[in-house]
Amino acid sequence: MIVDLVLNNTKAYINKEIKDCSIAIDNGKIFKISKEANMPKAEKRINLKGLLTLPGSIDAHVHLRDEGKAYKEDFYTGTAAAAAGGVTTVLDMPNNNPVTMSVETLKNRIITAKKRILVNVGFYSAFPNKTDEMKQIAEEGAVAFKLFMAAKIGGLDVNNDQSIKEAFRKARELRIPVAVHAEDMTMLEKAEREFKLANRNDVEAFLKAHSETVEVKAVKRLIEIVKQTRNQVHFCHISTEKGLKAIIDGKRNGLPITCEATPHHLFLSVDDLKKIGTMTLTVPPLREKPHVKNLWNGIKKRWIDIIASDHAPHTLDEKKTRNIWKVKVGIPGLETMLPLLLTEVNRGRLAISDVVRLTSEKPAEIFGLRGKGFIKEGNDGDLAVVDLHEKYTIDPSKFHSKAKFSPFNGWKVKGKIMKTFVSGKLIMDEGEIVAEAGSGTVIRRAMHP
Repeated sequence: MIVDLVLNNTKAYINKEIKDCSIAIDNGKIFKISKEANMPKAEKRINLKGLLTLPGSIDAHVHLRDEGKAYKEDFYTGTAAAAAGGVTTVLDMPNNNPVTMSVETLKNRIITAKKRILVNVGFYSAFPNKTDEMKQIAEEGAVAFKLFMAAKIGGLDVNNDQSIKEAFRKARELRIPVAVHAEDMTMLEKAEREFKLANRNDVEAFLKAHSETVEVKAVKRLIEIVKQTRNQVHFCHISTEKGLKAIIDGKRNGLPITCEATPHHLFLSVDDLKKIGTMTLTVPPLREKPHVKNLWNGIKKRWIDIIASDHAPHTLDEKKTRNIWKVKVGIPGLETMLPLLLTEVNRGRLAISDVVRLTSEKPAEIFGLRGKGFIKEGNDGDLAVVDLHEKYTIDPSKFHSKAKFSPFNGWKVKGKIMKTFVSGKLIMDEGEIVAEAGSGTVIRRAMHP
């Protein structure tokens, strides 16, 4: 037979080790992994010149914007940024305009995305107005539900434990994960109100409003709910020592919970926020160095399950607003996540196995993404080809994302993404997008019987 593509002369991360091999891909799937001599004939062959091939990253926390927020990012630019960063699958958050929270809004978002995306895209939904609607949203293909504890986004009253329990029990019945942004809304709103009345418009006030206690209170409250509902809950962007400790305690007690850290919480601290200013403003905010150290310890001990970018593009004007309470929070991260982690591999802080586990294997497992996360025969041909030795300087003006800013501007990294394949198709080649808009695939959560 003749397959679509053979990638030869590569080192690939397979079964927890790096092997010299060639990879044959046919109909979007990995057909064969073997020595070059055993490869079938192919329509196309690409010599990878000894570079390292990893399973494409799965970024479980991305804001692709588009629709009413297309001026910040659209499906094409967002997924181009993903491909440039070696990310072959993104899971898109629901705080859009309109909010993704019903069969109709999800369906419209999928239709819009199909024409523009370059990588695999799965969609979260916020909780609908009625719990009964969750089943249809899941059947429409939502990969997970998202609960924002810091503000009302979607139909759920976040101040009502009973409503949350009802929604969580339904999620358990549907066997669909719930991701949560854990910050206590009541505490947050009270602090913000007080600071505004006192005419406080400074970074320190923002940090006090989004204190460690605000995160910890929400985490502990949700853990108590999960003890009763026993559904799968994933804590997004954990940033504090006590927040992580509460999650570790929950895990030790056998609760079905997982958590993520972001590169900005791992590589930056409050010192960077004070130095760079509102460009680095995000929620939860950057923390003091002991928290950063604690997160790295959580990575080392495997209490933190995944690393996700929380890619949150905005315009420069929205980031430069002088009123701290009106600055749009979040930073772009799709193009910097993997290079930053590969730099730590070069420094000896992480192993390649850690990076693959944190950005490919565990996200696939947590969100039930079949055929993804591992390079093995029968799996999807989603691959990131990297040059571990290539050094370069991060330059946001060259981002594929519409958001041309980054707290990592000027950072020197070692480890560059050279090629990105999605379902066996070359999407990004040495910094250039070489595929057409619409080459990507909308992925839907496999419904369990």
